[in-house]
Amino acid sequence: MPFTLSKPLRFGDCDLTGIAYHPAYLSMLVDVNEAMFASTGTSWKDLFARGMGIPVVTMNLTFIKPAVYGDVLDFSVHVRAIGRSSLDLETDVRVGESMIWTVRQRLVLTSTEDHKSRPWPEEIRAGLSRYLEPKDAA
Repeated sequence: MPFTLSKPLRFGDCDLTGIAYHPAYLSMLVDVNEAMFASTGTSWKDLFARGMGIPVVTMNLTFIKPAVYGDVLDFSVHVRAIGRSSLDLETDVRVGESMIWTVRQRLVLTSTEDHKSRPWPEEIRAGLSRYLEPKDAA
């Protein structure tokens, strides 16, 4: 089951014609990823306090159609794989029934001191696993 969150497209997220400005989408995506982690019982603040970070190492975006000021974007985050230190996410973004954009990304748990990958602590892996979908669901 995916993690879901809805976010309104605000005036400041749009260009002068009222169409979503694509860098605002990335800011929204960060908010959604942060909320997904918090829903598992581990906030990003907790991770940072423990000397861990989760940078994005790959990202593949596909823009399908524009969203406009006032739309409500519905994010569905699918956990596709949890590796030793990596996390593969696929996020679909819709307005109503219309797909607006999608993104596949890989995040990696790292030390904030040496920036090298670290294995997921068991409690974090367990929290993320609640969103893990079978491989044939992709």
